[in-house]
Amino acid sequence: MRSKFIAGNWKMNKTVADAVALATALKSGFSAKPGVAAAVCPPFTALDAVGKVLKGSAIALGAQNMHASKDGAFTGEVAASMLLELGCSYVILGHSERRTLFGETDKSVNEKTQAALAAGLTPIVCVGETLEQRKSEQTSRVITEQVFGSLAELGGSLDKIVIAYEPVWAIGTGLTASPAQAQEVHALIRKLLVRLGGEAAAQKVLIQYGGSMKPDNARELLSQPDIDGGLIGGAALKADSFLAIINAA
Repeated sequence: MRSKFIAGNWKMNKTVADAVALATALKSGFSAKPGVAAAVCPPFTALDAVGKVLKGSAIALGAQNMHASKDGAFTGEVAASMLLELGCSYVILGHSERRTLFGETDKSVNEKTQAALAAGLTPIVCVGETLEQRKSEQTSRVITEQVFGSLAELGGSLDKIVIAYEPVWAIGTGLTASPAQAQEVHALIRKLLVRLGGEAAAQKVLIQYGGSMKPDNARELLSQPDIDGGLIGGAALKADSFLAIINAA
C-alpha cells in the first residue's frame, strides 16, 4: 500500500520571521505516524531558516521551483545544488501558476524534472486543467498531454517522482473537485503512468490532490484509492489546519 504524503506550498507568503514561527509550531505539533509523510515548501528566502528549525524532525523541506541548469547566467534563478545545500528533499515543478503566469511549458517542466532527479531531489510535478477546459470536456486530453510532456524520457526514474493533480479552477477559489471527480483524474494519471513506465512503477508513484484541500474535506478526498496525499496551499499557512490535514491522512 502506498503511503500518504502531505506537502505545504507556502507560495509567496511569510517573511523569514513568520516562516520560522510557522515551522516551529508545525514541528511542535507534528507527531510522526507510519505511512504518512509531510513536507513544507517555503519561499526561497526562508528555506535556510525553516530548514534549521525542522532539522531533526520528520517534516521534510522543499522548494517551489528551480532552474534546469547546474549554474550560469540566469538572473533570479536557483539551481538544484543550491536547494540541496539548504537541506531540500523536494521541489515543486510546473505548478499551474508557473505555467500560467510565467510561461512554463511541458518541455521546460520536463527539463527541470530530469535535472532534479539527476541531482537527487524528488520533484513534485504538477498537472491540471482550467475551468474552461473542464467545461469543454478537454480534461482527459489536457492531463494526457501534460503527463506525457512533463514526464518524457525519465527512463527508470518514474517511480522517484511525485505528481500533484491540481485542477486550476479549484486553486485558491474555495471550489474543490468532488472526491469522485478527483479520483477519476487520479485514476487516469495512474493509467498514463503505466503506459510510461509499466505497472510496477506506476503503482509506486504518489499522486497528490492540490485544489483547496482543507481539514473538513481532506479525509473524504484522501480515502479515494488513487489519491495519495495533498499539495496544500492556503490551509498550509496555519499550523492547526495543516496539522489537521496530516492527521486526516
